Amino acid sequence: MMGPKEKKERALGVHLFLKAERCSSGKCALIRRPYRPGVHGKSRRKQLSEYGLQLAEKQKIMFSYGLREKAMERIFTEALHKKEAITTTIVNLLERRLDNAVFRMGLAPSRITAKQYISHGHILVNGRRVTISSFKVRVGDILAVREKSKTSPLFKDLAENLKKYETPTWLQLDREKLEGKVKSLPFDVEIPFDINLVVDFYSK
Repeated sequence: MMGPKEKKERALGVHLFLKAERCSSGKCALIRRPYRPGVHGKSRRKQLSEYGLQLAEKQKIMFSYGLREKAMERIFTEALHKKEAITTTIVNLLERRLDNAVFRMGLAPSRITAKQYISHGHILVNGRRVTISSFKVRVGDILAVREKSKTSPLFKDLAENLKKYETPTWLQLDREKLEGKVKSLPFDVEIPFDINLVVDFYSK
């Protein structure tokens, strides 16, 4: 049975990997039903207006990173006031969220799961528990699974699963200790969004 997360992917027509490993398997809803949900889902997709395209890209980012409207608006507003290239700044702000860093490091199978780990106190930043998913990691920060949490069924097979996992170049991972380090600011990040369309949306 498909859940609301998979329906979001089908509605937008793009993989957002909201359901962890399920999205990489044949069970993925977008693979089994590559059309919009609903009675008229199989009908041809309508040509979107400029506003429709901007809105769709905004939704892709919100769903993928698990952001609420206010958090999304705050990120883009902050980026608009930075001197650096706006798309680079936005990717930087999105990727440096703690829930994303935990996911990218391989300590959680999805951003949604990473949020749960963080809110339940399973994740440490520089030896201290941080329970705020939007916390911005910095270069040099050490992220780790709390020692007491390592015996939890949630992390029982993590060390084994991480043997084949490759972390992004801006992160470093110790697979045995279940901890990693932020080596640099995010770079060479591949994202399936057109950020410029969203910038236009918030610039109006």
